[in-house]
Amino acid sequence: MSAALATIVRPAVTKRANAFGQILRACCDGIARHFARRTAIATLRELDDHALRDIGIARSQIEAAVDGFITLPDQARM
Repeated sequence: MSAALATIVRPAVTKRANAFGQILRACCDGIARHFARRTAIATLRELDDHALRDIGIARSQIEAAVDGFITLPDQARM
């Protein structure tokens, strides 16, 4: 009977640990994306208006460009 009980209980524990790992991984990925986004925004804000114009965005469009809401001219051709 104890062998049957161990077989029944063990998969549930494994699934819970796997779910916890997935949640932890999702949190870490979210934190990494947040810092990558902040770094990209800070890097673009350091550029002057002429350099931003060369890229194809205005200063007011930096955050939208980092989030992928603005298609740059070179990407439209691909």
